[in-house]
Amino acid sequence: MIYSAAAAALAFAIAALGMPYLIKKLKTMQFGQTIYELGPKAHLNKQGTPNMGGILIATAAVLSSLVFSFAQADAWKLLPVLLASLGAMAIGFRDDYIKNIRHDHEGLRPKQKVIGQVTVGILFSVYCYVKLGGGVYLPFSTNIWDLGPFYVPLMTVLFVFMTNSANLQDGVDGILSSVSVVGGLAFGLIALMMRAAYGGTAMALLSFALVGACAGFLIYNHYPARIMMGDTGSMFIGGVFCSAAMLLGLQFWLIPICFTMIMSSVSVIMQRAYFKATHGKRIFKMSPIHHHFELSGMSEKQIVRMYALVTLALSALAVLVALPLKG
Repeated sequence: MIYSAAAAALAFAIAALGMPYLIKKLKTMQFGQTIYELGPKAHLNKQGTPNMGGILIATAAVLSSLVFSFAQADAWKLLPVLLASLGAMAIGFRDDYIKNIRHDHEGLRPKQKVIGQVTVGILFSVYCYVKLGGGVYLPFSTNIWDLGPFYVPLMTVLFVFMTNSANLQDGVDGILSSVSVVGGLAFGLIALMMRAAYGGTAMALLSFALVGACAGFLIYNHYPARIMMGDTGSMFIGGVFCSAAMLLGLQFWLIPICFTMIMSSVSVIMQRAYFKATHGKRIFKMSPIHHHFELSGMSEKQIVRMYALVTLALSALAVLVALPLKG
């Protein structure tokens, strides 16, 4: 627990102290946010806000978790998860680069993005299957569901879904960094409970390091944001949550802990399906669903508070559900 707290503190310090320099550097390089013209009109004044703050989130989380994992001789268990998360981040970085340098809001084409995510997802899924088998813990018990040969394709789909869900969640100032602080705490506590399991200690360090990094970033990202994390940060965060869950066999725990991220994707899927089925009608005023709340009159601050509270309640439930796994 001491090492995990220290990892969070170091990551917080790196992010909080390094962000002013990064903001200045990004402004000099004109790496500013390109706002989607069809999005909420209130977001148009964010045009040009420094983007790609996720670079420092990832740097802080990776460095601090590695420092303390080496101290516990646990780094080799952490490395595959970091590689998967950084692989997802690389896709987001390329997307941001196209948006910021070429000023093309579309960024990477969906096909290009999915190919990259599937590649990373397959590689990490194969690693987990070879190293740990195809087992997934079932909630409220210590029972394991063996997915057998279906493990790799299902986990690949999960990896793609979660990285995209985190990416879609990042549409309001402070929203993804806030829920990641809360969700990261929950994953960290569960990993500590499972420290006897393979990778338990390493995942606790990474989870708490992510909490510290996101908390440090949130100082500059709360409304009105002075910097955005970009796809670079959101895909890294999605990669951390998903790969950590996969290593510990906690895939079902992503549902409560990452509920708001998941609902961002679900709302987009529902909107598109309904739009096509009804030839132009919509369920939500805009998707992802946080934009629906925004267009319904809620302020960005209110939306962030609501999402953080929902994540807090569901994360507390997730920790309780994981108590049988304590060992």
